[in-house]
Order: sequence, then structure tokens, then C-alpha cells
Amino acid sequence: MIKFFLMVNKQGQTRLSKYYEHVEINKRTLLETEVIKSCLSRSNEQCSFIEYKDFKLIYRQYAALFIVVGVNDTENEMAIYEFIHNFVEVLDDYFSRVTIHNSKEQFEPPSAKLSEGGTNEQRCVGKAQFLPSSVHTCCV
Repeated sequence: MIKFFLMVNKQGQTRLSKYYEHVEINKRTLLETEVIKSCLSRSNEQCSFIEYKDFKLIYRQYAALFIVVGVNDTENEMAIYEFIHNFVEVLDDYFSRVTIHNSKEQFEPPSAKLSEGGTNEQRCVGKAQFLPSSVHTCCV
């Protein structure tokens, strides 16, 4: 299950955050700081999956934009990795070209797109459909 979704620039500033479990505001900033530091400090040759405390971080970089998803230990990493890419494709179609400025200027559409697609157990974004995490499959 997805715990949180972050869009971050190269300077480590959070541009969008969406939490699917309750996390207190003061703990969110600490969590985001640690998560961002963990992802930004890695080189391009390193794996995009990180074991972090009691969950996993899956991230992808698109130019100066990092997208980080925190999931529980049972989630399929490759399905989430593909989910991130499909989410960026949806934003690219919506905005014509995904940039940090788009996500800052029109904050509602990215978060609205992130909320679309049904329940946590069946998330649909763009061309991909992600089935419950116990199935561990990704159908494109």
C-alpha cells in the first residue's frame, strides 16, 4: 500500500506531498527531510529502491524533479516504479511538458490526478492499471 507520494526539486524543496496514512505535520517535515536526503544523495548508478525504517522508498528522477513514493514492505517495487512513470506521462499530457514550474503554478491538477483512480487497492493512472499488492502484477 502507498503511504505517501512526494514531488521534490534538486534543491530538496517539496513541491507536492500526498499522504495516504495520517502523519502529524511536525513529523511530516522531519520524514520528508530524511527521505529527500536519502534519495538526493544517491548516484545515478545506484538502485532506485531504498529500505527505509519500516517501509520502502521508490523514486525516479526526471530532469530536476524527483518523485518519491513510500510504500509498505509487501508492495511490488517494479509496479510502483512503473506507476511513477505513468503518473509523469499523465502530467506530461496534461501540461504538455512536466516542469517544476507547472507543479508550482497549478497545484490542484497534479494532486487531483494523484487522487483519481479508485481505492488504494486498485489504482488506475494513465495507461496502467495496478492490481492489489498481494497479486504483485502490473498490466499495461
